[in-house]
Amino acid sequence: MRRRMVFSTLVVTVITVMLLGLPLGALTYKLVHDESSRQLQGEAELIGAESDSMLELHGEIDLAEFDRTYPDRFIRITPAGEASTVTAGNPALNPEEPDAPSLLRQTALTSDGTRVEVWAEADAVQQSVVQAWMGIASLSLLAIGVAVGLSMFQARRLTLPLVDLAATAERLGSGVASPWGHRYGIPEADRVAEVLDRSAERIAGLIATERHFATDASHQLRTPLTALTMRLEEIIAESENPEVVREESEAALAQTERLVETVESLLGRARKSQNPEVEPVELDPVLNHIQAEWSPVLQQEQRRLLVTGDPGLTAMTVPTDLSQILATLVENAYKHGAGTVTIRRLDTGQSVRIEVSDEGDGVPEHLSGRIFEREVSGGGGTGLGLALARHIAESEGARIELVQTQPTTFALFLPAGAGGLTKMTGPV
Repeated sequence: MRRRMVFSTLVVTVITVMLLGLPLGALTYKLVHDESSRQLQGEAELIGAESDSMLELHGEIDLAEFDRTYPDRFIRITPAGEASTVTAGNPALNPEEPDAPSLLRQTALTSDGTRVEVWAEADAVQQSVVQAWMGIASLSLLAIGVAVGLSMFQARRLTLPLVDLAATAERLGSGVASPWGHRYGIPEADRVAEVLDRSAERIAGLIATERHFATDASHQLRTPLTALTMRLEEIIAESENPEVVREESEAALAQTERLVETVESLLGRARKSQNPEVEPVELDPVLNHIQAEWSPVLQQEQRRLLVTGDPGLTAMTVPTDLSQILATLVENAYKHGAGTVTIRRLDTGQSVRIEVSDEGDGVPEHLSGRIFEREVSGGGGTGLGLALARHIAESEGARIELVQTQPTTFALFLPAGAGGLTKMTGPV
């Protein structure tokens, strides 16, 4: 393609130069000849005027003066009323000589009747014409060279996007979905590149979702499975007490239902078919359930779980997601913290804030800025919980922040409950 573009540009340039150069050369030839003729005609008229002055003052013509003034001309003067002529200048330019060169001739007749003929060598004129033609040819070659250079540059500029776009498409086909990010200053090619980059980003997102689904699912399912295991162990331990068995069986059934909801939530988020539907959720039942679920676990470590703050708050969220986020924060405090774990709920007006804190040593400074990144853990963890919790929160218009490192305090900010609304698609 580059060769065809350069060749076509060269052909067009050569034709253009010929269409302009040939008439310009002919015009230059005519102009040089006309200028030389005018100059020679002026010299003839000047010589005639000087000859009349010499005849009037001295009665004769000073030919030596003309020899000195016009050494490269041959001059023939015929005074008025005389049949004889006199000559001056360069005798080699005499047109009557057999070996005389090509000559230009101009004639002038003065007011007194003196006739003057002047000859000049035509080779000088031809030399001027050739020099002018050489200048035109040089400019033409320069124009052709510039055109070829520009065509090569433009051909490379136009074909480079095609090469890059083909390489990008090949990379996408081979599973390398990182955006190329190249732009070429050509609107059409840039639009195609932008579309490919957006496609690469979408493909990368889908691949990342598939890769992370297994780890996210295992992490999210671990908590309800652990709680379910604890209930079943309690049933086995109290198998002779029907009341305890019934109570623990109901709790185990609730954990099983929660496990099903968690699986459905994970599948829906993996497919990304739609945004979650948020709804006004009363926080007290959710927090009480978290307290009932985790208090036995913390009591085994001689620790407590307290729920404090403003009661009766409502927030726009998804109940299952809220339980998963809070369970992740409490589990993080249980594994990496110490002492009492406190869940505090506050009404800030525009939002509802739920803080989860413990009495441990806090988050190391080198991890505070990266605590929500995947596979970043303070030790002994998978590094998935906080990253997944933040992802779930952001998908429905909430957010999680590390508001204090010592002692560790995480804050979940939820949109305040919208009065009169039942459900709406998040994020709000």
